[in-house]
Amino acid sequence: MSTNNNDNSIIIRNIASEDIPEIVELQKQSFPLMAKDGLIWDEYHLESHIKIFPEGQFCAELGGKIIASSSSLVTSLTPDYQDHTWKQATAYGMFTNHTLKGDSLYGADLSTHPDSRGLGIATMLYDARKDLVIKLNLRRMIAGGRLFNYSEYAEKMSAQEYAEKVVKGELKDLVLSFQLNNGFKFIKILPNYMKDSRSLNYASFIEWINPKYVPQK
Repeated sequence: MSTNNNDNSIIIRNIASEDIPEIVELQKQSFPLMAKDGLIWDEYHLESHIKIFPEGQFCAELGGKIIASSSSLVTSLTPDYQDHTWKQATAYGMFTNHTLKGDSLYGADLSTHPDSRGLGIATMLYDARKDLVIKLNLRRMIAGGRLFNYSEYAEKMSAQEYAEKVVKGELKDLVLSFQLNNGFKFIKILPNYMKDSRSLNYASFIEWINPKYVPQK
């Protein structure tokens, strides 16, 4: 799959094995704090993603250089909004729990190089994921998004209160505000989602419903 923006400079495509070293480096640049804790993709993770579900792995390329990437798998949650951790949702990052019998595309990761933020690339990657949800006739796309700025407000309010203020537009969160602007709905707080000093381990459970979904008999 390939999608170009208006000036044809940014290409969205599926990740190939030869891209892996570049994406590992991209992860280090995108998530320096998490990289110190060993919480970014290693080569063996990415190899597993491509082997298990190549259609769900995307990258953004500009001038022959990868400047963003996203990783996804298909899963089901029972019940629909059950509490879970990132490790549970992604089988410790290996995607071995991926199943096309599932009804939900799970967004496991999205990274953009710091020098390339603000260009609309993350939205392009989300659009590619939405197109895949429609193509596979999945019911929805879901994810746990880090409450990126919550640590700055934790002494004043709970994670739930913080998220509700972001939803109302009273506060801006780098991750959740962006997801809301891309058509996602905030469902609830996921505590202990992943080790992360910025969010104090809290994430927002977000959901995008496929408007073209056709229920299977």
